[in-house]
Amino acid sequence: MLSNLDYQIFHFINEQANSFSVLNGLMRFFAEDAQYVFSLALLLYWFSRNKLNRKMIISAVVSVCLGMGISFIIGHLVYRDRPFVTHAAIQLIKHPANASFPSDHAIGAFALAVTFWLYGKRFRLSWLAVALLIGFSRIWAGVHYPSDIAAGALIGTLCAVSTRYLLLRFKRPQQLADSCLKLYEKVEHKIWSKSTKPQSEDA
Repeated sequence: MLSNLDYQIFHFINEQANSFSVLNGLMRFFAEDAQYVFSLALLLYWFSRNKLNRKMIISAVVSVCLGMGISFIIGHLVYRDRPFVTHAAIQLIKHPANASFPSDHAIGAFALAVTFWLYGKRFRLSWLAVALLIGFSRIWAGVHYPSDIAAGALIGTLCAVSTRYLLLRFKRPQQLADSCLKLYEKVEHKIWSKSTKPQSEDA
């Protein structure tokens, strides 16, 4: 499962944690916390109350869930130990010794970044750059092999493209997404109306 080239690339990147230790803080951020930047973006796009943004978020969430489901299956069928379990690695972040292949972080980051790209969002190149840095930093930090990241990026991208295609080309998925959105907006409108309704004064 693990080719010699895969290990050599991993070793070269991981060794940079010693050679360029000044970057380790930044790499730790991307390896552990940059995913929360995507989470914040999802919340901001959703609560912009723009219908297209909300459809995009539905597409993004479905893509991530689909990707995680695929990752769960692959992780059980083709189990690979983390680099720090099998090899002497520079490990910058704490991580359980669970399945390494494919990378869930790469799946999530690329599913979201590619969805933002497909919906033509501003800064879409920046989102892709963040996704790439998340993947790269996981190798630098010693918790993934390059092929883990490549497989995760491919799965996330395919899930994003497939979900977008389904929502564009087929009526049933469109209708389901529209129904969920309408139901949510009804509830949201009721909550908003109650919260903004002035309190009646006592006589």
